[in-house]
Amino acid sequence: MREEDYEAELHRMVADQIKRRGITSIQVLSAMRKVPRHRFVPKAERRSAYRDGPLSIGDGQTISQPYMVALMTQCLDLARGDNILEVGTGSGYQTAILAEIVGAGEGGGRVYTIERIEALSRRAAGVLGAMGYGNIEFEVSDGSLGWSEKAPFDAIIVTAGAPEVPASLVEQLIIGGRLVVPVGSRFHQSLYKIVHGEERDHEERHTGCVFVPLIGEQGWKD
Repeated sequence: MREEDYEAELHRMVADQIKRRGITSIQVLSAMRKVPRHRFVPKAERRSAYRDGPLSIGDGQTISQPYMVALMTQCLDLARGDNILEVGTGSGYQTAILAEIVGAGEGGGRVYTIERIEALSRRAAGVLGAMGYGNIEFEVSDGSLGWSEKAPFDAIIVTAGAPEVPASLVEQLIIGGRLVVPVGSRFHQSLYKIVHGEERDHEERHTGCVFVPLIGEQGWKD
């Protein structure tokens, strides 16, 4: 496919799969129109890059359905200048969406992204670097434990299913910070948004979903 064909597919994806399903955030819609999803999938999958579903990216991992990327990002309530932790770099597509919204340069925020599979982290860093993103830092480690050296965070997104909300992640949020995480079994989860409070946290359930399992000390055992 030609680049202009991919661009047409991208705009159809945002109109039909994202906006039509109720995503209203101007920042999210703008970022998803700007980031070329096909750059983040293996060449063999590129013709399917804008379809309504997840795709394999190798190493037993997937790039999430576009609508789920949009919904989780909208739930984060991001603003320019926010510092974000992403647990599960994967393809780097979600990372790019976050980096677009929090902004680069003076007054911009940073995205700190953790991946347990080194090959995926290296591949995502290569793609994102080639695209000019300079407000992203990468780490290869157990994402269920967060990244305490860079905390506190304005928001944390987990792109893998956890058996319960990882306490270490909640502790790394600012007061009023948001955690979006799928919680449930290894095969089906519910998407939760947790807002960290001074005395108690506020919890919202959004929708059912299916993610690869979060492997780690505060996730599932491999």
